[in-house]
Amino acid sequence: MIKSALSLAALCSFALSSSATEIRDEDRQGGFAVGAQAYSFNRFSCYEAIEKNAKAGGKVIEIFPGQQISRDDKGKIGPGMSEDQIKALKAHLAKHHVRAVNFGVVGIPNNENEARKIFEFAKKMELYCITTESADAIDVIEKLVKEYDICVAYHNHPRQDKNPNYKVWDPNYIAELVKGRDPRIGACADLGHWATSGIKPIDGLNILKGRVLSSHVKDRSAIGHDTPCIPFGTGVSDIAGCLAELKRQGFKGNLSIEFEAMWEDNTAEIGQCIGFVRATGIALSPKP
Repeated sequence: MIKSALSLAALCSFALSSSATEIRDEDRQGGFAVGAQAYSFNRFSCYEAIEKNAKAGGKVIEIFPGQQISRDDKGKIGPGMSEDQIKALKAHLAKHHVRAVNFGVVGIPNNENEARKIFEFAKKMELYCITTESADAIDVIEKLVKEYDICVAYHNHPRQDKNPNYKVWDPNYIAELVKGRDPRIGACADLGHWATSGIKPIDGLNILKGRVLSSHVKDRSAIGHDTPCIPFGTGVSDIAGCLAELKRQGFKGNLSIEFEAMWEDNTAEIGQCIGFVRATGIALSPKP
């Protein structure tokens, strides 16, 4: 039997005390802030990813470290960007009516001075959340989360049978890791990677109830196997059920679509996924 690792008191504390930069209602569709993880467009620059995300219907985007900034600017997305590069990136986002809400997946050093660079970048970009897997840096992260008022969400890749030290794949581990920590520290639930690890995504969401800050959403054709990404609603991840569960939990974060297939031309498929989320969210909304 699956049990949530969080008490009712902890859930109430989360609801009352979380005050990180909120995602605006105008950036939501069917009640969900949905858009692409820029990694879905990793064959292109970040500017192009923003354009493709907008074409697909996304109002938000999660940017990732190391992506080339634009076709003309060979710099890389991340803390090393200059003030002018950040200003230009934010202008490009505004031009296409897209808001950057997350940055990741990025390693956060277990060193305050080095970790601070990532938080400074996130603050300048006016982000809601940083996505990481750096469990060893939890103490530094908590200190900076409080200082910068920015969420940090622990992401999961699939389990690694040959690397038992890799533990963040397990939602029970993440639940224990963030238990008692600042409520702005939680999970970036990667539904597809849970499925690859043999976990039903809705079960993972239940384990982390009250601590899901964001999600990487992908559908799979089988549980327990690393199958290719497919459009939402056509696989075994029960995306509709997961969206209903997130609604039930009062989820206010963002959904980042990772469509790790058809790398050179997947905008239409991502648009199909965004449409699925929008339609499902509308169907789940209270009727007047």
